[in-house]
Amino acid sequence: MIWAIALPAMVTNVATALIGIGDMWIVGRLGDAPTQGAVDIGARLFAVLFTVMNFLKTGTTGLVAQEGTRSGKEAQAAVLLRGLLVGLAIAAILLLAKPLLLPFLLDALGAEDEVRAAAVVYADIRYWSAPAVMANFAAIGFLVGQRRMKTVLVLEVAYNLLNVGLGLWLTLGLDWGIAGIGWSSFIAEYAKLVAVAALLLGGASGATILKRAREGGIARLSELRPFLSVNRDLFLRTVVLMIALAGLTRLSAERGAVVLAANGIIYQLFVFTALLLDGFENAAQVLNGERAGASDRAGFSAYVRAIMLRGMGAAALVAIAFAILADPILASFAATPAVREAAQALGVWLIVIPFAGVAGFVLDGVFVGASWTRALLMTMVGAFAIYALCLWLSWPLGSRGLWLSFTAFLVARAALQIAFMPRLLSRI
Repeated sequence: MIWAIALPAMVTNVATALIGIGDMWIVGRLGDAPTQGAVDIGARLFAVLFTVMNFLKTGTTGLVAQEGTRSGKEAQAAVLLRGLLVGLAIAAILLLAKPLLLPFLLDALGAEDEVRAAAVVYADIRYWSAPAVMANFAAIGFLVGQRRMKTVLVLEVAYNLLNVGLGLWLTLGLDWGIAGIGWSSFIAEYAKLVAVAALLLGGASGATILKRAREGGIARLSELRPFLSVNRDLFLRTVVLMIALAGLTRLSAERGAVVLAANGIIYQLFVFTALLLDGFENAAQVLNGERAGASDRAGFSAYVRAIMLRGMGAAALVAIAFAILADPILASFAATPAVREAAQALGVWLIVIPFAGVAGFVLDGVFVGASWTRALLMTMVGAFAIYALCLWLSWPLGSRGLWLSFTAFLVARAALQIAFMPRLLSRI
């Protein structure tokens, strides 16, 4: 049961990670460190701007899983419709705020001179994919909550292949440079939305979704309040996480284009690791969400233990792979010899991070599945305070200090989640 959800989620998440990694590899072929740094800045910018809205996916997944054992298909369809409504409202706000928000985020990430000029080209194009991104978050969360992982896998793999293929063609084949990366993301996101809409409305769930939409009441505050409550906490928790990640970029940018590019490569490989191990988070969201909906405390606790054990085993395999292959992998991404040397000097963190992060990734899924979102927010804030202190203390260590602080952040987050667990379990 666990692997039936986790394995497709892993493949899906890895395919997603290949976008950022693929973009870094493609611009690496251009042989220009500022352009490679600009792609990292752009990726972080949209991590802040779009990934902070990922609560639409995770919140929808947990609520859909709970409704599956509590109320049934129509209640699940109502969760999807609320997610789409909230997502499109957020997209409209983002587009209206673009003239002010985009320059602010570039300033916050420390983009300057050549790096900033290239980042503006990329970001100005990709920004307009916001409506598709938000709608896709809600739709994919709905599918995951219904355990339709094979469907999600096909959608995500096709989306990522299209994105990378377009990136290669537009950036290198047509010589569009960094603009090609932006257009490939824009086109692929809307193509994914068309495919998801056709699947949902044309499949067995289409009639239920349309029936629930015709009944109305989705936008009533009384109906939206539980959805908004869960997603408010997830939003704030993700904001804190994105600030922590943006801090890596800002502090890297202050040390020059070479350090920025090197840390950007390490960061993209961290994202790859996190998304791979997040397969177990997806399993916990669904399985623990179902047990919470059924008020099955014993089953809930058993799934926590079982998923955690499998997650630790997967983290060990990832760490072993990086221990063997880190140097050649890092060399293949570097735009210049200086970037290669700087990145390889940080390779050890690719071995440490899987062990530091896996418990927190699994427990994120547990907390989301059970809708313990307020506790999830509190543990993130506490871990961030520890992270900020570590950044201040480790500043003289340079990039090693940045990754040491980030590792401490991951460990602190899991420790705080574990400390909250006994009291939260009593609610089930």
